[in-house]
Amino acid sequence: MKKKLLRVLIVEDSDDDALLLLRHLESGGYHTQHQQVISRHSLKKSLRNTNWDLIITDHNMPELDSSAVLSVIKKLNIDIPVIIVSGSIGEDLAVKAMKAGAHDYIMKDNLARLIPAIQRELREAALRQSQRNAEAAIQHLAYHDSLTGLVNRSEFEHRLGRATRQAKNGKAVNALLYLDLDQFKVVNDTCGHSAGDELLKQLSSLLYTRIRGRDTLARLGGDEFCVLLENCDLKQAKIIADDLHQIVNDFRFAWNTQIFNIGVSIGVVEINGIDMSPDEILSAADLACYAAKDKGRNCIQVYKREDIGLRQRRREMNWANRIDVALENNNFLLYQQLIVPLRGAGPSYYEYLLRLKDKKRVIPPGAFIPAAERYQRISAIDRWVIKTSFSYLNQLSRNRKDGKVFVSINLSGQSLGDNSLFDYIQSLLVKYKLPAETICFDITETATIANFKTAIEFINKIKKLGSLIALDDFGCGLSSFSYLQNMDIDFLKIDGSFIRNMNENPINRAIVESINNIGHIAGFKTIAEHVETKKVSHILKDIGIDYAQGYAFNKPRPLQPSNPALTEAVRVEKKRLRQLRT
Repeated sequence: MKKKLLRVLIVEDSDDDALLLLRHLESGGYHTQHQQVISRHSLKKSLRNTNWDLIITDHNMPELDSSAVLSVIKKLNIDIPVIIVSGSIGEDLAVKAMKAGAHDYIMKDNLARLIPAIQRELREAALRQSQRNAEAAIQHLAYHDSLTGLVNRSEFEHRLGRATRQAKNGKAVNALLYLDLDQFKVVNDTCGHSAGDELLKQLSSLLYTRIRGRDTLARLGGDEFCVLLENCDLKQAKIIADDLHQIVNDFRFAWNTQIFNIGVSIGVVEINGIDMSPDEILSAADLACYAAKDKGRNCIQVYKREDIGLRQRRREMNWANRIDVALENNNFLLYQQLIVPLRGAGPSYYEYLLRLKDKKRVIPPGAFIPAAERYQRISAIDRWVIKTSFSYLNQLSRNRKDGKVFVSINLSGQSLGDNSLFDYIQSLLVKYKLPAETICFDITETATIANFKTAIEFINKIKKLGSLIALDDFGCGLSSFSYLQNMDIDFLKIDGSFIRNMNENPINRAIVESINNIGHIAGFKTIAEHVETKKVSHILKDIGIDYAQGYAFNKPRPLQPSNPALTEAVRVEKKRLRQLRT
């Protein structure tokens, strides 16, 4: 049987006794790497130079007894098993030695206990080391990203706070770089998340080798990174940003047979004592990074307070945060506006419209929808609208005896690209026991053209389900006429910009007439939006428009806020948001 290596330090002034111990260890199955010491100095030196598995010490020696050995080990803060092997130690001294840190004591005339004691203590030492390793790993994960090993967002924000305080106290000028990869989604979508993870690890390692030793590279999440540059002014920060930008552009990621080029957009902010909090500095760097993306991606943007575009971006980011709060706290509202028939084309029905409750104000969608689309919140809003609408309709259907309620609900272009949206709608129709034919989904013309293939697939599935489709804001681009022959829709909603003053603008009237004629030829019903006067409504009726919507008939008004169905929708939506965060 192969012998196990045992690195043992022997504190013993008798060479014969030391040799006897070594022979006993050899016969017990151990191959030893050993050293014999007899003084405090040699003990300290040996402990500092070698990682020993075990210490075996005599109790009584002229220069060094077992209590002195234990004292040295304690001062050096070393976790190592100590077994006292002595020819003369009383019970009281043995107990005292155990309390001081000895793990066992064995009489020299009874070495049969030595090997089992060593085996036990080595197992215990291994368990203690395993526990320390686990605790160290947990501690590391608390401050580092589990995928790349870089500093995580929490620790980075702590260091950013320290750098901000230094700048405010005039002790240093620092800088912050915000990096967002430009082609990461292509890799994820093409090759899967395993490839994306490998890309992040490779690129993280590459970037880490190029930052200065005192700087901090952190992964904030996804494909976003930050570099905190300490004792670095704006001029030097731009040089470092250029270097990192070039590194990413030169990087080629290979996965199976494919090779990808990865670009990066970088925002740069100087931390120079101006009264900005760490959150504001991080937000400013994020703003600059997004501005770099708006310039065409793969470039560098320095943050300047006076930049109008960056101020607009800051407003949008503030809206993104307010939208998150609104989703969490159910601060959205649904309004309804009547859509009336002009030519006996069918019954009136309602379009559900979104609003945001902000303290005592009700904010229209135009104020926050652009930010919701830019910062990827619009799909969550759409789902809130669908669930809340369906829940409300379910309650209405229980209370009404005059037939089905028909409504129209808006969907964004981003939601059309959500592969799970159709299943979500279908499941809610079943849950709330709603006839699919009572729901019309409005999708805008621009979103449809921008995502034409995806939009057509979604429309076809919705139509097969039994629901209806309206093409909203139609007419913004007359080239869109060519798309109609390939679309199975039910309503054309003519953009309100052609409707408002059509009684004074003959070109707008001609456009409305053309859209109406083509729509009818294609088999669609037509709806005029933003009808604000009775005079315009009469013209629309003469032209042959089927439906009209606008202040000429009624203003949007809120759904019944005390409806218990809405309360249930709120509860379910909050639960879903919590699950998404975890």
